Amino acid sequence: MAEVLLVGVGAGDPEQLTLQAIRAIERADVFLVIGKDGAAAELETARRDLLSAHRPEPARVVVVPDPARDRDPQDYRQAVLDWHAARAGRLAAAMEGEPDGTVAAILVWGDPALYDSTIRVVGDVAATHPVLRWSVIPAVSSVSALAAAHRTVLNSIGGAVHITTGRRLRQGWPGADIDSVVVMLDPDLACAALDPAGLEIFWGANLGTPGEVLAAGPLADTLPEIRRLRDGVRADRGWVMDVYLLRRV
Repeated sequence: MAEVLLVGVGAGDPEQLTLQAIRAIERADVFLVIGKDGAAAELETARRDLLSAHRPEPARVVVVPDPARDRDPQDYRQAVLDWHAARAGRLAAAMEGEPDGTVAAILVWGDPALYDSTIRVVGDVAATHPVLRWSVIPAVSSVSALAAAHRTVLNSIGGAVHITTGRRLRQGWPGADIDSVVVMLDPDLACAALDPAGLEIFWGANLGTPGEVLAAGPLADTLPEIRRLRDGVRADRGWVMDVYLLRRV
């Protein structure tokens, strides 16, 4: 294998792919897909639909089984590092099975630089394969898609924006000088534990897909609706990928 392209494909809307991403999809000889069981299998189907929409000839796809991950570890950081190492090993094996000169692409949901492990994992592979060339193609992130869907901006005037995860939000509001907080990877809606006074929320799930749903308003009033919508999306689609913005009023 000669080169690996990490192609950000956005939150789910095929029309939000950049021209650079489309050119990379057209150029690749093979697409490496991290295979997952259950509801996430629908995401693999969505990746294949993206390829069909932006590639003139059928794509060759190699599915790389995703290693198991400890979801409730005592040492979170070490568990993630172990998972990354296992992923790197499986990707390296798949790459080594390709002929010399092959250009491979890995399609990454959202933007590869924002709460996604693919850059780190492929970087680990490249560290042990010095001749491998690799590059990253940015994309419209779910955060940008959320703001656009709600026709809002992320920051208050002159204010900072803090991007975090549900796991960290459970520790409390990130700082007295922070007015806007974007929360990703939050399966339990950690915002429910915050004092809702003076907070508004802009929430979206499965952004850019036909099943996109949105809700916005004061946190205390809107949270029950978000829970209802979330349960409905999960029952209908089998999975939920959501993100939200909290803002001090």
